[in-house]
Amino acid sequence: MKNRYLLLSILLVLAVAGATLALYGALPDRMPVHWNIHGEVDRYGARATAWLMPGIMAGSLLLFAVLPKISPARFSVDAFTDTYWYCALLVEAMLGYAQALVLWGASTGSAATTHHMLAGLAVFFALLGNVMGKVRSNFWIGVRTPWTLANERVWYATHRLAAKTMVGSGVLGLVAALANQPVAAVALLMAGPLAPAVYSLVYYKRLEREGGLHA
Repeated sequence: MKNRYLLLSILLVLAVAGATLALYGALPDRMPVHWNIHGEVDRYGARATAWLMPGIMAGSLLLFAVLPKISPARFSVDAFTDTYWYCALLVEAMLGYAQALVLWGASTGSAATTHHMLAGLAVFFALLGNVMGKVRSNFWIGVRTPWTLANERVWYATHRLAAKTMVGSGVLGLVAALANQPVAAVALLMAGPLAPAVYSLVYYKRLEREGGLHA
């Protein structure tokens, strides 16, 4: 599965670069590159900025390839390689989706409304949360707090919770985004990973009091 996810990620980067090249001539010299929470353009850039996202996608994929090779042995990703590369594919897909919104808005003159972006993020969070329970202790992906990294029990308990909160916040965030309620969508999406991060501290301190950190 690792090779399949890696291949799909590479194809996705190439597809986004190809779409950018195909549409580049139709883009305005000064194109919108960012929208605020109300769907209003709040930043413009030169047409050449259209290549920024394909560059970020290629760079992040290269980073995903390098990180496992420099991980300390105790925090190796070998135990969940397929999940690691699945997460990499999700990141590339989310970046590609963001680029699609920018290209669509810049080439057609239509506003890439905030709820489109939030809806994409909500789906991303839900899909990412769906595999959180399979992520083992590492430095690169997951709920990496001082407390989860310090203790395996805290890591596992936190990520079991994260699987539920991220999927739940993703689904509810998607509903809020489609209902054009951006503030509610943002709050829900932030709560998904924040709740387990807070839980990791609470659970670690509880184990510390009970003498269960080395159990």
